[in-house]
Amino acid sequence: MTDSTDLIPSTIPPLLSPTTLAIRRFRKHTMAMMGLGLLVLLFLYVSFSGLILNGYCPPLGQTLYGEAWANCNDTGARLQPPSSEHLFGTDVIGRDILARTVYGGQISMLIGVSAAIMEVFLGALIGSVAAYYGGWVDSLLMRFTEAMLTIPSLFLLIIGARFFGGSLPTINFFGRELTGSVIAIILIIGATAWMYIARIVRANILSLRELDFVSAARALGASDRRIIFIHLLPNTMAPLIVSATLGVASAIISEAYVSFLGLGVQGATATWGNMLDGAYRYLETAPWLWFFPGTLILLTVLGINFVGDGLRDALDPRSSRHM
Repeated sequence: MTDSTDLIPSTIPPLLSPTTLAIRRFRKHTMAMMGLGLLVLLFLYVSFSGLILNGYCPPLGQTLYGEAWANCNDTGARLQPPSSEHLFGTDVIGRDILARTVYGGQISMLIGVSAAIMEVFLGALIGSVAAYYGGWVDSLLMRFTEAMLTIPSLFLLIIGARFFGGSLPTINFFGRELTGSVIAIILIIGATAWMYIARIVRANILSLRELDFVSAARALGASDRRIIFIHLLPNTMAPLIVSATLGVASAIISEAYVSFLGLGVQGATATWGNMLDGAYRYLETAPWLWFFPGTLILLTVLGINFVGDGLRDALDPRSSRHM
């Protein structure tokens, strides 16, 4: 008679946690890994290139470093094409474009990440409260969400940046001077882009709030706040992570829109968007004015979209990408 233990395989593959499975699925996603590598290179470019950037500024008669070099106005070298002295050329008032793409990239990425954090926070909060309490709370919050969806966000961004950018004070952020227009754009983008996230979170929590683990938490005396933030929202992290990733790309593009129109970040603070302001006048005569900042915006958004696509597949439990 055959022993039943002989039917058990000698090697049983270990059970993998959902996080481990998600990481393995993400690593198998070729485009996502390419996008991640691209974002790492861009991050290194805007983070560490400033440590070695320097140049002689004739108007001041001295060598400047870092952001000071990026803001040196040398009208005698205006609209210079790329050369050994200015690798990316100079703009209409003689500022070095390479230095400005480095420091402009820092502000563009700061705007993208900050606005995405704000919109995810607002969307998760409103969507979870509406779904958990239901009734008139749900109706009120969802009608407000639908009303916000009917308002063109780009229109609000242009109007808000125009009227509120100059009224906010300049702040110091890790050694960088951020004008009020930067703060205004972050707040406006974050306050006008949370609606889709709220609807996603609401749909997920509506399907979770009647499950046994939520009923058990109520029976044990857990507060509504604890149930929402400890039990429900962590179970909606997958769509939130994907939405946050894509929200960064959307915020960078939105900032570029308004800055291209001359209504975005003002003053000496450079962004990839406001470097494009006025470049349309030199599309043929000085293409380096728009090529370098435009290419960096394109590569950043492309990389973020690839990573977001990979995260969507990796965090989907029904994904066909398994190990």
